[in-house]
Amino acid sequence: MTEPDSSASSIDDIIPDFADQSGSYNQGLTPLHPPQKALMRVVTILTMVPFVGGVGIADYILQAELGFAPGAILVPIAVLALLLVLLLPHRKYRRWGYEMGAQQLRVLRGFLWRTDTIVPFNRIQHIDVAQGPLQRIFGLSTLIVHTAGTHNSIVTLPGLATQDAEAMRETIKGHIRQDMI
Repeated sequence: MTEPDSSASSIDDIIPDFADQSGSYNQGLTPLHPPQKALMRVVTILTMVPFVGGVGIADYILQAELGFAPGAILVPIAVLALLLVLLLPHRKYRRWGYEMGAQQLRVLRGFLWRTDTIVPFNRIQHIDVAQGPLQRIFGLSTLIVHTAGTHNSIVTLPGLATQDAEAMRETIKGHIRQDMI
């Protein structure tokens, strides 16, 4: 599988992660592919733009109708949005990890609510590799594992390099074929 490039410099090298100085949350697990962090940042920006635009319109109306100072609402909200764009993707990225064992796939995720999911290969019904348009731009894919049962029967692992996701699918398929024999 492709090893993440730890030499790449970005905004995340400057921003400290106050909640997890030790880096121990996902220690020993494989992190997501590094471009996933940039994709998370783009998605956060795309989420914030309409919100900040709506606040800008509200700010204009409050200024015109009630005499509020220009930017009284827009500036604090824009600063908050900027902080979220800078900090949130890095923190979310660090809280994802996975391990492909001999008989199971383990996925650890969660920023506020942490979830540790273990999927035994003998419970897997089928596997998909999906790619959205933004994921294609960043060369990423999502591995989707469908298991037997109804509760939490779909496990997704986003942020994999496409060749890694396809290799993991083939490896899991090989285990499933062995279990069927």
